[in-house]
Amino acid sequence: MKIAIGIATAGRREVLSAIMEQLAKQTRLPDCLYVCPASPDDLDVSCLETFPAPHEIVNGPRGLTCQRNAILKRAKGADLIVFFDDDFLADPSYLAETERLFLDYPDIVVATGHVLADGILGPGLSIDEGLAALRDALPPPALETLISTYNGYGCNMAAQLSVALQHGIEFDENLPLYGWWEDVDFSRRLSPFGRICHSDKLRGVHLGSKSGRSPGKRLGYSQVANLAYLVSKGSISKWVAFRRIAMNVSANFGRCFFPEPWVDRRGRLVGNLTAFAHLLNGTLSPTNIETLK
Repeated sequence: MKIAIGIATAGRREVLSAIMEQLAKQTRLPDCLYVCPASPDDLDVSCLETFPAPHEIVNGPRGLTCQRNAILKRAKGADLIVFFDDDFLADPSYLAETERLFLDYPDIVVATGHVLADGILGPGLSIDEGLAALRDALPPPALETLISTYNGYGCNMAAQLSVALQHGIEFDENLPLYGWWEDVDFSRRLSPFGRICHSDKLRGVHLGSKSGRSPGKRLGYSQVANLAYLVSKGSISKWVAFRRIAMNVSANFGRCFFPEPWVDRRGRLVGNLTAFAHLLNGTLSPTNIETLK
């Protein structure tokens, strides 16, 4: 199979360089690596000079969905597109296992892997901590555990590119900047055409770097607006959206008085409340975060 890797990046120049160094260790190298930086300063081009496979810098508008779509257009000759976050450390076997998985199960349209450690749940992991977690992890089981799942996790997600292109499915650019839940939307629109699965053979570590993320108020707004928008377009159900919005708002409210040092809970709560106000006056839209102060 022809496999392309796509990485959209913003605000993580040093982290991305370390990610590239790890990615070069894949036992099955990509047929092409596409990197789309939000700005020229977001990529140290020297980190690509020794990459042992064809690679290309892709230009696209700032915003995760726009950058990933620019990659989709450039990678249209590939069979599989594997999207990694710019802070995801992939196990050296990741691409080899991905190729095997899609050859063994051609009915799979989206696959996502097992995250050995996820810094998004805390203050984030350093490069050294991430590499240690990858190195110290127990070997994967001999027998693969393949579980149907609702969506691919955007930090590591492989998709049949030909299916996406055939049906005109790309990332929704109405979800701007950080693109909250863009991976869910993309996965659910592909779900009528095949299975979405989680495999414990595809492994890596998500550093959860806090640089490059949307500020608290904007992210809080997206936690409500993006999900309401996805309900309106039919990507997710009202129940899924309600449950997730309730979880986000309750977490932001419950912790706003004693917030984690790495989370702007008060900003997120203000964003949540702003979104509810816009819902009531009929102006709610994911794109409002571009002008939100």
